[in-house]
Amino acid sequence: MSSQQEGTFCVHTTGSRPKLVVSADGHGVVAHAGSRLLADLADATGLTDAFTDALRRLRPRGTGHNPGRIAVDVAVMLADGGEAIADLALLRDQAEVFGPVASTPTAWRLLAGIDHTALAALRTARAAAREVAWLQAAETDSGIPAAQAGGRDLPGLVIDMDATLVTCHSEKEQAAATYKRGFGYHPLLCFLDNTGEALAGLLRPGNAGANTAADHITVLDAALAQIPDDRRHGTPILVRTDSAGGAKAFLAHLRALRARGVHTSFSVGHPVTEPVRRAIRALPDEVWHPALEQDGTLRTGAEVAELTGMVDLDGYPDGTRIIVRRERPHPGAQLSVFDLDEGMRHQVFLTDTPYGEGSLQHLEVRHRAHARVEDRIRCGKTTGFGRFPSRHFTLNQAWLELSLAATDLLAWAQTLLLEGELATAEPKKLRYRLLHAAARITRGGRRLRLRIAAAWPWRHELINAFARLTALPRPAT
Repeated sequence: MSSQQEGTFCVHTTGSRPKLVVSADGHGVVAHAGSRLLADLADATGLTDAFTDALRRLRPRGTGHNPGRIAVDVAVMLADGGEAIADLALLRDQAEVFGPVASTPTAWRLLAGIDHTALAALRTARAAAREVAWLQAAETDSGIPAAQAGGRDLPGLVIDMDATLVTCHSEKEQAAATYKRGFGYHPLLCFLDNTGEALAGLLRPGNAGANTAADHITVLDAALAQIPDDRRHGTPILVRTDSAGGAKAFLAHLRALRARGVHTSFSVGHPVTEPVRRAIRALPDEVWHPALEQDGTLRTGAEVAELTGMVDLDGYPDGTRIIVRRERPHPGAQLSVFDLDEGMRHQVFLTDTPYGEGSLQHLEVRHRAHARVEDRIRCGKTTGFGRFPSRHFTLNQAWLELSLAATDLLAWAQTLLLEGELATAEPKKLRYRLLHAAARITRGGRRLRLRIAAAWPWRHELINAFARLTALPRPAT
């Protein structure tokens, strides 16, 4: 039998690359070894146990795979970059590292069994694990970092909300035509700007309205429920949205939360309506002030001004202010007729931050930092919710929830275990440098060892992350 028939191939190369003989007979070799870090982090934060309690009734007569463990494995797979339930094979075929992993049909059955009640239990489980992760951050002196804007730390917590379109390439339940003439879903999502954690998400049909106040209220309440009690009450919480979140009913709900001890404020986009245009035209040049960059330096060609008192804000919460920024348009910017006439691009937002709690320029650059949510969503689409696996809407809802958990695992790893540029890197870099590291399994002295490749450029960062994981305080059981 030839070497090709035996599965061994000679690779002839040119230049300075060495000649290789390729075969599929390696033993003790592990791919994506760094993803074990996320699996262990799920255990260390109590996420695995919390998911187990949440999904206990889905384990028939206590047999078979632990449903909570299956859910965690799906989240780890998504954090690692997997795109389909079948991608669990990566973990399943490396049982020496990841332990027993459910088959694809078993994982399908679990997701199909997650109804509205189980979904609510999963959200409660995520909140419980988040509280542990935040306590671990506090006890290891890292703490929850402050959000930043204009070169300054922002007080308290900053929540960003935004919707996105997810294309479906086949008929799926509740998928519909979108306003961009596509077809799919239109989920509304909420992230914590301080850490990048995915607090909440609502899967919606593609034709769902962008500025639906009821949906914004639902997602905001779900996001606030994810924040530990000691931080949800007594800590300033800024909620940022684009103009879709500027509905009066949503802002009234947000203001009413203060009566429940939740110190919320808002910074939301506002359309450039005709009354706004008239007010902008009436502004004298001396009231315009230079805008700021995110590092606090002056932003060339951009200015901000206040329109409060010049535009009717009847029906908005007391103390609402309206602020405008104008800027020379960059190439390719989408401009309105008004912008073309004025030769400047205009953006307007509302905030209820009182006078004296930040300059006009700071309030504007703080609102502009909301654009980071677009990066969160872009990264989230590579961590699960960029595609939905099923024809059934309820199963896709469960998939979205586990993709949010996957985003949380990456965020917790950065907050608790990593430092330097990896602590702020996007998932793509984390996967390339850490999660997809190769290793070898060896046994000796009654111990199982995972040996990271000695030539791997980021081996020390990965080893240090595992060491920090081992040192994390564990929740009481």
